[in-house]
Amino acid sequence: MKKFFFTCCLLLGTAGLFAQQEENPDPEKGKFKKENIFLGTSLNLGFAGNSFNLGLNPEIGYSIANWLDAGMSFNVNYFSQNASDYNSIRYRNFSFGGGPFIRLWPVNFLHVQVQPELNWISSSQKNMVSNQSNTYKFNSSSLLVGIGYGSRMIADHYSYITLMIDVLQNPNSPYRDRYNDPLPVFRAGFGFYLSKGRR
Repeated sequence: MKKFFFTCCLLLGTAGLFAQQEENPDPEKGKFKKENIFLGTSLNLGFAGNSFNLGLNPEIGYSIANWLDAGMSFNVNYFSQNASDYNSIRYRNFSFGGGPFIRLWPVNFLHVQVQPELNWISSSQKNMVSNQSNTYKFNSSSLLVGIGYGSRMIADHYSYITLMIDVLQNPNSPYRDRYNDPLPVFRAGFGFYLSKGRR
């Protein structure tokens, strides 16, 4: 838990430092601009072998610079994994959670995203041979890192498609299968800015 919060603080602190170093002759630099606040959501999809992951990820954020967004993202996920020849357990997991994110735009159509998360999970597990079932509740941290394609007009709207994986080794992560292999996570998102900027 301490590592998770340390990572979140480090991530947001680094974003703030980079934003301060950007050279911009704009006299409004450093001032809070309500037209830089955005709201959006993304659909999360992951699959591999006998597993499937589907989720919804609402987010709120702020465009700190032309090349940097930061904010908070929340998630609701459903994960299922069928029994196989090697494992007779069928999994059905429901999770919710969230965490901060940064989205770097090195060019106007390409972005890199880093997103630590803390998730609370309810797992229903059934042995398909013995027909016995159990339910477990636990929490898990994850660190999603990925790259994507999109369009973004500050003070108007944005949309993107991102491919990410969980780079932590936590076996309870909703983004890893029962063998602790990372599941590819596809997110397609869109959103709008709260106030239209000056034209």
